[in-house]
Amino acid sequence: MTQQHLTSEISVEKTIKKAAKERQFKGMSLSERKLARRQKLIEAGIQAYGTHGFFSVTVKDICNEAKLTERYFYESFKKSEELFQTIFLQLIESLQQNVMQAVMQAAPDPKNMIDAGLSALFSMLKNDPRMARIIYIDAMLVQELHNHATIHETMSRFDRMIHAFVMLMMPHINLNEKEVSLIATGLNGYVTQIAIRWVMGGFRLSFDEVLHSCKIVFASLLQTLSEKE
Repeated sequence: MTQQHLTSEISVEKTIKKAAKERQFKGMSLSERKLARRQKLIEAGIQAYGTHGFFSVTVKDICNEAKLTERYFYESFKKSEELFQTIFLQLIESLQQNVMQAVMQAAPDPKNMIDAGLSALFSMLKNDPRMARIIYIDAMLVQELHNHATIHETMSRFDRMIHAFVMLMMPHINLNEKEVSLIATGLNGYVTQIAIRWVMGGFRLSFDEVLHSCKIVFASLLQTLSEKE
C-alpha cells in the first residue's frame, strides 16, 4: 500500500468517526441540533413577541422561553432584530400564501374571490393573535422607527397581490398598469388600516363587521371597474 493510499484511508476513517461522533447526542448531528435550536428560538420569538411585543422582549426573555442559553441565541442570530425579521418573513409568507390560495380556489367568480381572500386574511389574524400583533403592530413600529427596508418591501407584496387579483377578475379592464397599481396600493392601505385597528382593539369588533367593511370597498371597486370595462 502506498503512502498516498494510506493517507487517504486515514482521512476517510477520520471523516467516518467524526460523523459518527456527531450523531452520538440523541441521534442528531451537530448541524441538525443547531437547526433544531434555531427553530426553538423562532417558536419562542413568536410566543414572546406575539404576546408582549417586540420592544418589551429581550434576548434573555427569548432564551428563557426557548429553554436555551444566550450562547445558542447568538449561534443563530446576531441580534433580536434579526430574529424578529426572520419571524416576520415566515409569518407574512404563510399569510400571503393562504390568501392567494383561497382567492384562486374561489375563481373565477369575482365576488367569491373577494369574500374568500378577505375571509382567509382576517381568519388567520383572529385565529392567531400573535401573528396579528407581529405583522400589524410590531412590524409597523419597527419599520417606522428604524426605516426597515425588508419589512416595507415585504408588506408591499400585498400591493402586487391585489394588482394581480384585479387583473385576474377583469383581464380586459380599461386602465393602464400605473392606474391599477395605484388602486391596488390604496386597497392594501385600506385593508391594512382596518386590520391594525382590529388587532389593536383586541378584536372587539366582530369578524363579520370587519369583513363586511372591506368587502364593501372591493365590491364598489368591482362595480365601478365593470362599468368602465
